[in-house]
Amino acid sequence: MQQQQETGLKKGLKFIYVYAIATGAIFTFVAYWDTVFVSYCGPATFLAFALMTVAILPIAFVYCELAPFFPQAGAELIYNTVGFNKHVGFFSAWSIMMAWIAVPPAAIMAIVQWFSDKVFRVNLDITAITIIGIVLLCVYCFISLNDIQIAGKVQTIMLIGAIIGCLGTAIALIFFSGHWSFSNFSPFFQSTLGDGQFGGWCIGLALIITPFFGFETVPQMVEEGDFPIKDSTKAIWGSVVTCGIIYSILFFSVGGLDTFQNLIYVGGDPANGEVSFLTITAMENILGWSVWPLIYGVFGILCAIGTCLLGFWLSTVRLIYAMGNANYLPKAFAKVNKHQQPILPNLFLLIISIVFLVMQNASTFMKDFFNLMAFGCAVTYAITTIGAMRIRKKYPHWVSSYKLPGGQATRVLALIIACVIAVGTCIGQGVGSWISFGVYMGIGVILWITMLVKWRTQKVKWITPDGEMEF
Repeated sequence: MQQQQETGLKKGLKFIYVYAIATGAIFTFVAYWDTVFVSYCGPATFLAFALMTVAILPIAFVYCELAPFFPQAGAELIYNTVGFNKHVGFFSAWSIMMAWIAVPPAAIMAIVQWFSDKVFRVNLDITAITIIGIVLLCVYCFISLNDIQIAGKVQTIMLIGAIIGCLGTAIALIFFSGHWSFSNFSPFFQSTLGDGQFGGWCIGLALIITPFFGFETVPQMVEEGDFPIKDSTKAIWGSVVTCGIIYSILFFSVGGLDTFQNLIYVGGDPANGEVSFLTITAMENILGWSVWPLIYGVFGILCAIGTCLLGFWLSTVRLIYAMGNANYLPKAFAKVNKHQQPILPNLFLLIISIVFLVMQNASTFMKDFFNLMAFGCAVTYAITTIGAMRIRKKYPHWVSSYKLPGGQATRVLALIIACVIAVGTCIGQGVGSWISFGVYMGIGVILWITMLVKWRTQKVKWITPDGEMEF
């Protein structure tokens, strides 16, 4: 019998798989959250995505500069430990995980809801939804515990399907629907947030960061890559650009399909509430299509959400593994199986996803927690950008294989953008979200306190351009 290896991730992950994992992680809920996106930014949703693509790139470029320095999984955990200290490193990693761990249960709910509402047209009770969700989560856990090449291939196939499906739908809506018109973009700036006009649109723009986080998953995979670490930068900025272009094209096609009122509300009347699966519902009710909405659902929901879920699952597991491997969590979290895949991180994520799945159906906690995803990402990006500035100052002799365009000016711009987005997402949070935030960070504080005891005898160590260093 082959014994379990105590630590170490398996090398051999191809570049295309890393790119697919990052792009798939970003390419999130495009056919499920479309109601949310359009309600935030109205006919100008496509512009919001285009602007957010431009806004995110400076932050992505900062990650591109940092990634080649550290050939280990960990990303924010490493960057902010080296830039600040192990305490900031711990909480920045905990903050980004706030966004990541919300994805699996939410993704499962989206897939199950699509099948029940749009495919089989049945109303499933909470018990049925929970059972189906648990089975699907177990399948993803099984994939993650096996050879990473399997996950890479599955991710790539789903991503290609999602991209083709979304672009094909955009072409069909613009050129073959018979309803698409530029007149539907007027008034241009509309929103269900704030003043319902440009002010609300700006708040929505800040919250649009949610479907862009995911590029930071690339550094989690570098330890397993069979390609030069400098090439990881192409996957970081390339994933942002790829998704930004597709998002903008798709929502340009949706925005011109009908007026904002008719698209976002049932029967065009706000009193009836917002529709679900906006694009699919519009194709069914406005265009009278029946076959294409199902086809789009397969690619835009099953493939897109499936690839998003797997991307964040793999990345979360590796960040937890890195925390165990570098003494931010007990060493047991760094043990791997015969396929050299982390054991406890996978099981931990499975358990927490099941708990969140149940809570999502039984209370508003999960919904409130989910609203914090954008805030958690923005705060982590801001901290990491400052960490990058401090690394540049503390270790000026370190030379990255990626030349940061604009140098310090880009770092400052990235920090400003991250802070503005963080403030904007604060405005969009409710009381329940802050309660959820307190619960989550409270758990983090408890873990951190236990680590204070552990760090007295076991040091945090990372491999840097100067060799292994203690922090």
